[in-house]
Amino acid sequence: MAISSPYPPHPPHPPHPDGAPEGGALRHAHWWQHKWVRYGALITLLALSGLVILALVREQTGTEGFLVGLGLAVLPVPLLVAAFRWLDRVEPGPWRNLVFAFAWGACAAALMAIVANSFATRWIATETADPSSADTLGATVIAPIVEESAKAAAILLVFLFRRRDFTGLVDGVVIAGITATGFAFTENILYLGNAFGTDQLSGDGGIASVTAATFFVRVIMSPFAHPLFTVLTGIGFGIAALAGDRQRVRRVLLPLSGLLLAMAMHALWNASATFGEWGFFAVYGAFMVPAFAVLTWLVVWTRQRELGTVREELPAYAAAGWLTPGEPYALGSMRARRLARDHARRYLGKPAAREVARYEAYATSLAFLRHRGRLGRAGADFVVRERELLNELWRRKDIARPALDHAARMTAPPVPLAMPPWPMYGVHGHGHPPGTAPGPYPQARYPQPPPQLPHPHPHFHPGYSGYGPYPPPHGAQRNQ
Repeated sequence: MAISSPYPPHPPHPPHPDGAPEGGALRHAHWWQHKWVRYGALITLLALSGLVILALVREQTGTEGFLVGLGLAVLPVPLLVAAFRWLDRVEPGPWRNLVFAFAWGACAAALMAIVANSFATRWIATETADPSSADTLGATVIAPIVEESAKAAAILLVFLFRRRDFTGLVDGVVIAGITATGFAFTENILYLGNAFGTDQLSGDGGIASVTAATFFVRVIMSPFAHPLFTVLTGIGFGIAALAGDRQRVRRVLLPLSGLLLAMAMHALWNASATFGEWGFFAVYGAFMVPAFAVLTWLVVWTRQRELGTVREELPAYAAAGWLTPGEPYALGSMRARRLARDHARRYLGKPAAREVARYEAYATSLAFLRHRGRLGRAGADFVVRERELLNELWRRKDIARPALDHAARMTAPPVPLAMPPWPMYGVHGHGHPPGTAPGPYPQARYPQPPPQLPHPHPHFHPGYSGYGPYPPPHGAQRNQ
């Protein structure tokens, strides 16, 4: 029984730069289909949202309160961003995705939340003639639904339009966390600015002031609150990213389930203020802290599994000659990666270290791509994407390979070896091998990759093109 492969036997021709089909029926794309038009519209939307939210917050807090709130609210932002970047170090996502996520949370999501929450609360107060109950209902029901939906929109946009950069659970956690960090930043400006205004009217100051209490609760005790809620949505999208193209129900239900959990946790957190004098601390200690610990463990465990995937999948490319034997081990260790970048920086400068970092990122993407192909979850562009990643590695091999080989030697466990009776280069004054440059950073020679990819795994997806002719990158020359 023949199985038709879902992948083309040869990489398809690149699309027309204007997006026209191969038949040439459409010579020129419409102006709104150009990439720069979409980018311009998105930047304009975020900029306008930022200006509007700035005006609204300043109107509620006053200029002085706004400046005080801004100065205090910015304090936890670098720590949170650094934490999420640390989680993303195995396969770093593009900075533009993180900048978009933070800007969406701080501008667009915050604006939608302020407008929708105010409108809903006023409508409830008018209909029920009970402003106190309207405020409680707005905080415990309306706010969680509106705010988590607004933040989830950023995750959805990255999931749909930056699919290559969104491949697993860690990507969902990072995008969700950065979005929520931006949202919490704007919200903290509002709360801290209003608290400062209250202190100005009452004349309070110091530790007993409302500003100090608000700062302690929102910045010291719970800077992770909003990221914790939205990370649940990100986990749903991250698991959905691991599903195959045919598992459409799973790809829809998982993000929705994560969003509902985020809303529920947010509602419980907001409702804790109504549970009595110690209700807030009870919810914080019995629910928020354990949930934060469990999610942190889950993400760190997933990060270690990603490193294991790198060590398992890349040896096939090393056996085929695309990587050196020590690279899979070095690329599967964060310590070895750091040593490789430091080695390149020490002897060749910062540009070389950046090239090594890019090499590490492309190699990691290649390992994840092969892993998805082995599980039958690769997309229709598997062959094209694999060739792109291998070409990127080949372009940087002269700089990255010696650094990674050095890191592999430095981090590999010691193995006792007997001294051979014949002379060895570099031992007891025998010099260096012919064809390599002397010094601490030799430009070693490596064999030309063979004209084929690694043999596929026995359980590989039938569409995986791991056989047949595969010419080396254009312009590559065989080392003598």
